[in-house]
Amino acid sequence: MPNARYTKTFTFRGKRYYAYGSTEAEAIERKIIMRQQLESDSITKGGGMTVREWADIAYSTFKPKVSQEYMEQMKMRLNKYILPAIGSMPVNTVQYFHCQQILNSISGMSNSHITKVRQELSFLFDSARKNQMITKNPAADLERPKGYTNKRRSLSAEEREHFLKVASMDPDSYMLFLVMLYTGCRPSEAMEVKYSDIVEINGIPFLHIRGTKTANSDRYVPIPSELRKYLHPDGTEYIAKNRHGRKHTESSYDRLVAHLKRDLNISMGCKVYRNQLIPPLPLAEDFVPYNFRHTYCTDLKKKGVDIRIAKDLMGHADIKTTANIYTHDDTDTLVLAARQMGLID
Repeated sequence: MPNARYTKTFTFRGKRYYAYGSTEAEAIERKIIMRQQLESDSITKGGGMTVREWADIAYSTFKPKVSQEYMEQMKMRLNKYILPAIGSMPVNTVQYFHCQQILNSISGMSNSHITKVRQELSFLFDSARKNQMITKNPAADLERPKGYTNKRRSLSAEEREHFLKVASMDPDSYMLFLVMLYTGCRPSEAMEVKYSDIVEINGIPFLHIRGTKTANSDRYVPIPSELRKYLHPDGTEYIAKNRHGRKHTESSYDRLVAHLKRDLNISMGCKVYRNQLIPPLPLAEDFVPYNFRHTYCTDLKKKGVDIRIAKDLMGHADIKTTANIYTHDDTDTLVLAARQMGLID
C-alpha cells in the first residue's frame, strides 16, 4: 500500500514487517492483526519451532497478569537453566530425559528453587501441548533431585558483629545488605529502592518500599540512624548499586553474596593461603542473605513493636508469617534467659 499515509513496523522471529493504513489507527490495527496471524501460523506449524522461540510466545501470551518482578524471576530461571540446555531444540524433539537432566544439574540447591525450575519446564511444555504442538508434556512427572530447605533464622551476635565490621569498611559494596538489615527489605526489594523513595513524614525519614510479592508489600519503613549515616545521594538513582554504579542484576547479586561470605569468614578468623580460604570455615553453612530480613523482624520483637505493626513493616500478607518469627526465640535470647535464671555464668 505505497500511498498509505501511515506505516507501523514490527519484528517477528528476526524479520521486519510493515503495516500500512490511511489513518494511524488503521495502521496500528493492521499491525496487530498481522502479528497475531504470524504467531498463529507459527503455533500451527508447531514442530519446527525451537524451545526458545516458543518461550517468547508462551510467556507473553499465557502469563500476561503476573507482576513485572515475578516475570523477571521466571525469565531468569528460563535463561539460566532451561534455554542453555534445550533452547535451540525443536519443541517436538524434547524428551523426558532432557528435562530431567536440567533438574539434575541444579541438585543441591534449595528445594524451593528446584521446584520453581520444574514449574517453568512444566508450564513451557504444557502450554505447547494445549496448542497441539506436541501430544505429551515431556516435563510431566519429573523426579525432583535432592535439595535443601532454607532455615529462616536471625543473624547470631557474632555474625552481626562481623557483618557490621566488614560493611563499615566498604559500605558502598554492602549497601544492599545494610538496607535489608535496617529496613527488612527482601533482596529483590533492596535492589529496587532509590533515593527518590526516601520521604519525610512528620520530620522522620521513611523508605518507600515498592514491593510486589504480596498486596501488603508496598509499604513505608522508618530509616534508623544506623542506616542514614551510609546514605549519600551521588546523582545515581539506586541506593544499592553494583560495582559499575548501576542496578544489581541476578549475576552481580550472586557475586556480592560470595564476596560477603568470604569477607565474613576472613573477619571471623579463617586463614587464607594463595587467595583460597582454608577449612574449616567459621561462617555457618546455613548463612543466607535472607537472615538480614529475619533479623530485622526479631529486632522489632525485642524492641516491643506490636506484631500487627511488624506485619505491615515486613510487608507480610498474613500475620501468621510474622507470628512464626515473633514466637521463635533465637539462640541469643535463650542464652540471656539462662543467665537471668542463674543457670550459666
